Amino acid sequence: MKTTLRGFALAFSAIVLLSWLSAAAPAQSSGLVPTPPMGWNGWEAFGCKVDEQLVKAEADAIVSSGMQKAGYLYVNLDDCWEGTRDSNGNIQPNSKFPDMPGLVKYVHNDGLKFGIYSSPGPKTCAGYLGSYKHEQQDATTYAGWGVDYLKYDWCSAGSVYKSSQMKAAYDKMYQALQNTSRPIVYSLCQYGLQNVWQWGAGVGGNLWRTGGDVKDNYDEMWVSGIDEYGLQSYAGPGQWNDPDLLQVGNGGMTADEYRSQMALWSLLAAPLLASTDLTNMTQQTLAILTNPDVIAVDQDSAGIQGSRYQQTGPFEIWTKSLTSGSTAVGLFNRSEGASNMCVNFRGIGVGETAWVRDLWAREDRGSFQTQYCANVPKHGVVLVTLN
Repeated sequence: MKTTLRGFALAFSAIVLLSWLSAAAPAQSSGLVPTPPMGWNGWEAFGCKVDEQLVKAEADAIVSSGMQKAGYLYVNLDDCWEGTRDSNGNIQPNSKFPDMPGLVKYVHNDGLKFGIYSSPGPKTCAGYLGSYKHEQQDATTYAGWGVDYLKYDWCSAGSVYKSSQMKAAYDKMYQALQNTSRPIVYSLCQYGLQNVWQWGAGVGGNLWRTGGDVKDNYDEMWVSGIDEYGLQSYAGPGQWNDPDLLQVGNGGMTADEYRSQMALWSLLAAPLLASTDLTNMTQQTLAILTNPDVIAVDQDSAGIQGSRYQQTGPFEIWTKSLTSGSTAVGLFNRSEGASNMCVNFRGIGVGETAWVRDLWAREDRGSFQTQYCANVPKHGVVLVTLN
């Protein structure tokens, strides 16, 4: 019965996903990000305090720390790199980035990919030049530099476009990217406005933000994650719901709270973009970011976004079906003290008996009948697979 129920659940999820994908306009290419993109974006750690040497150092740290081997590939430069336009209207980096093609080449030589940032409006969030009326010029420039990823942030676009024109504004840059013939991951950053998950793939989006900026605070982080509740049918290979960056290591949360973010993002099949100083992270931070069992849940090839199975007050159980036939289960304790939590096997469709593996501990717990119970710390999570 266990195998039959799980097989039926996986088949049904695949049918739903495939039927939706066939009905939606295709993203640029599912081959660009067949699993959620992983990498680094320095915005939360550094804001505008970035320059060429800092980006090089962070790229080197991805390699030397083992993060690259764990799957982190994108080095994404966020806002504040833009300078002026030359006499022909071509965007130029500011003085902090004297050799952008050289920087991109440096990142590529590390075996990594390079991302950049702009806005469909005249200004970026930090007041630098956006791409308004220069979409094709900017796309051509990015492609010439060797850029692999573009984060396109709405910001000032609201001053020149009506909200009803948002889709067209994002499509304009998509067409410009297509005209370059360079495969560039297209990240729509518009905070969940206009129900972007319903049209993001149709304008070439490979990922789209589902809410506001994530905060380095447990309660606000949780809100960013659960903004994706109910949106699982819109995610799949090549196109992902994006709850924003990983705050792991920035100091505003406890280790248990950071594990909760990493676990929730992985169950949601969310992009894993670390946004801390990788040159100065602790071993604890590195262990959270690179746990292979947890990353495997996020990077599962089926691309199924998990969902909340049960909520009882501050106690939540989230589940995700995996291609192996296993089910990943997160027991999240949002209360102010440690608490015992249990998941009923039959309730989530795995039958009477299951083999349990604890993913944070990276240890098999053995075979259990009917249910699995664990003590979950305050604001913490126990993440397991049931097979």
